[in-house]
Amino acid sequence: MKKTAIITGGTKGIGRACVEKFLTEGCQVITCSRNQKDLEALQKEFSEFDLHIFRADISQLKDVKAFAAFVFTITSEPLILINNTGIFIQGNLVQEPEGVLEQLMATNVYSAYHLTRALVPSMMEKKAGTIINICSTASITPYVNGGSYCMTKYALLGMTKVFREELKPYHIRVTAVLPGATFTASWEGVDLPQERFMPASDIATCIWDIYQLHPSTVVEEVILRPMEGDIS
Repeated sequence: MKKTAIITGGTKGIGRACVEKFLTEGCQVITCSRNQKDLEALQKEFSEFDLHIFRADISQLKDVKAFAAFVFTITSEPLILINNTGIFIQGNLVQEPEGVLEQLMATNVYSAYHLTRALVPSMMEKKAGTIINICSTASITPYVNGGSYCMTKYALLGMTKVFREELKPYHIRVTAVLPGATFTASWEGVDLPQERFMPASDIATCIWDIYQLHPSTVVEEVILRPMEGDIS
């Protein structure tokens, strides 16, 4: 039976690369995005594969619940969860507009918190599962021009560690992936050559390899950076 991977934010960047990787490796994939046209384009591109799409803004709890309900119409065993959804808003803590932190927290942290809580009881019942949270080098490094983003990524890393400890007795692996600068839409407009960034496909390959390890092995954290180092 095909394994099912749930990947949030699957139409762009790392999420899209993960969708492609898991599909081409023979998995069934369920993904969501806020943009219906992007989802339909993704489904058309991978029409030969077992891909299911759902429009949802999972910074909103009602949409998280709707997406989780959709997942359970497709599979009773969501054993792979990749919490990828995230946004970056540039700015420093003193001068950024009110509401930036709240928006980033809802998208980057609460979405993963609520979706994990919705899907993990099934994993606990099966005593199996892999949860991968896409954190960032901003989870461990303070960037002065992305203060609230850093705060949310620090929080996501902390949440990942807590879930890992709580779910150990249920044989559920929880991994934090901390990529540095990856060539995604977040870097559009930056005057740097593409080769200065990591390709999103490398992050997806790393995630696939983590998933492929023996169930008794967990990669707790993995940090990936461009060869020439961080971009600040």
